[in-house]
Amino acid sequence: MTLSIREFSSQATLSIVDLYKQVRSRTMQIVAPLETEDYVIQTADFMSPPRWHIGHTSWFFETVLRAHLRGYKVYSEDYLFYFNSYYEGFGARIERPKRGTKSRPTVKDTVAYRGHIDEQMLRFLESLDKLPNSETVTSLVRLGLEHEMQHQELLVYDIKHLLCDQFAAPMKPAPPSSVTVEGMAEIEGGPFWLGYAAPDPIAKDTFASGNCDFAFDNEKPAHQVFLQDFAIDRALVSNGEFLEFISDGGYQNFRWWFSEGWEAVNREQWHAPLYWEHHDGEWLIRDFSGLHLAASKANEPVSHVSYFEASAFAKWAGKRIPTEAEWEKAACYDSQVPVRKGFPWGNESPNFIHANLFESGLWSVAPIGAFPTGTSSYGCQQMIGDVWEWTTSDYVPYPGFKSEFDEYNDKWFVNQKVLRGGSFATPQLHIRSTYRNFFHADERWMVSGFRCARDL
Repeated sequence: MTLSIREFSSQATLSIVDLYKQVRSRTMQIVAPLETEDYVIQTADFMSPPRWHIGHTSWFFETVLRAHLRGYKVYSEDYLFYFNSYYEGFGARIERPKRGTKSRPTVKDTVAYRGHIDEQMLRFLESLDKLPNSETVTSLVRLGLEHEMQHQELLVYDIKHLLCDQFAAPMKPAPPSSVTVEGMAEIEGGPFWLGYAAPDPIAKDTFASGNCDFAFDNEKPAHQVFLQDFAIDRALVSNGEFLEFISDGGYQNFRWWFSEGWEAVNREQWHAPLYWEHHDGEWLIRDFSGLHLAASKANEPVSHVSYFEASAFAKWAGKRIPTEAEWEKAACYDSQVPVRKGFPWGNESPNFIHANLFESGLWSVAPIGAFPTGTSSYGCQQMIGDVWEWTTSDYVPYPGFKSEFDEYNDKWFVNQKVLRGGSFATPQLHIRSTYRNFFHADERWMVSGFRCARDL
């Protein structure tokens, strides 16, 4: 059997074989501009060398081969150790901060390993319909492809931390801001169904279509919550607005910060978001395209901020960070119909007119107001793409949660915050409005931003 999936461009359907080929080739396209020396460097404990990413995503598929391909022989026991990540159930593994301490396997050897796994997997997938458990294996392969798309985004983060504007990213120019986005949308409270529910094949308009042929287990089950009336920003918080917070002494005034956040400010010597630099009395922002005056990027969403920084700004502005339920209702719900949509603009899968995702090729955030076609029914813009948006919700299991893959999502349900919406590094096929990303409150190496909310 084959599994029909929407193509990245949303213009055709792909078999699981074709989808496998596209996802695997994209990873290698991302790393193509790197020099050999770049593949093995680890600049911080929280990042991974590019060599490790291309090996680890192959290791994941080798676990499928080991479990389901009769007679399969492990490529290398050493590779099983080095390319494992957090999966205790698959044996010993190298600690994350030490991934950059080894020169072997070489980059050449890692690419050869990847080629071997691809050869075995494609042969295996071509005969998938002959397996008695073909649906189970197909689901595992799809999970592996979603896992690889997660690592494609992490590769962008890690390459930025490693090289930033020294990386020859194949960038396209950003679309101009075509509308002015101001104010807050007022949203009525009441019962709201939060989370993923598979689309009803009979009543197709009752839930999202789009990318809803797949969801991670942490997005399930859909369950009813109660919301109070609230307001939420129509636009993401911009660099210009955040610059006002900095200029007003935001990083020097403890009253805006959680106690733990204030400790992070002083311990890490934060004075601005990550990738901001101060030269000759001016704040500048370094990204893949170079070093720019922050004032010249005033109308772009602020990015690379921690939850602590987002919440401090919100308190300074007299607002707060929204919950994930508030975010999801503002993104998906249309009170006029009423109906819940798959995405802010409707049920059509994301494309270039809706949002700034990886296929846009910008390698950066777009100006606020650049994607009016992607506006939600409440007038909120850029809720998909550009930056992952912090919410104040703790990353915990939904009521009735059941793990669908050991050690994938369930082991992280503690001490992290939920982010929503995707970023400019998220593949189009990979994002949903119900997608729950999660990071610790002090992390800011990912493409993270926010919009504010307030009670009504």
